[in-house]
Amino acid sequence: PAHFHVHFNPASVVDFATVDHRRRDGETTVVDARPAPRFAGKEAEPRPGLARGHIPGSLNVPSGSLVANGELRSAADLRKIFAEAGIDLEGPVITSCGSGITAAVVALGLEVAGAKNVAVYDGSWTEWGAKPGAAIES
Repeated sequence: PAHFHVHFNPASVVDFATVDHRRRDGETTVVDARPAPRFAGKEAEPRPGLARGHIPGSLNVPSGSLVANGELRSAADLRKIFAEAGIDLEGPVITSCGSGITAAVVALGLEVAGAKNVAVYDGSWTEWGAKPGAAIES
């Protein structure tokens, strides 16, 4: 047993407007945690009515690639995975997924790897892929 206190950091969660603005700023990296076929738009989304594809300019790091034998990979392994995906751990990063859940896994992996400026887009593809006029890449 342990006791801990939760302190909400409002900067750690972002909304659609923030993601849409920051994805174009040239400094922020958006990382999508969905499996590669969904990210690429080659596989249908599990929620009816959602568009296929991803947030323009985002990079794909499936959350499953960060785990081995039910545990998060080592910091060194995570740094290698993120580097191979083109993610700068020094810059701001926003994580996304299908519904905001596995985006938290990638956010944890980023923090363990040494990233200091990580936020989760909890609306994720459920919001983005259903929003009329949202930019989509596939």
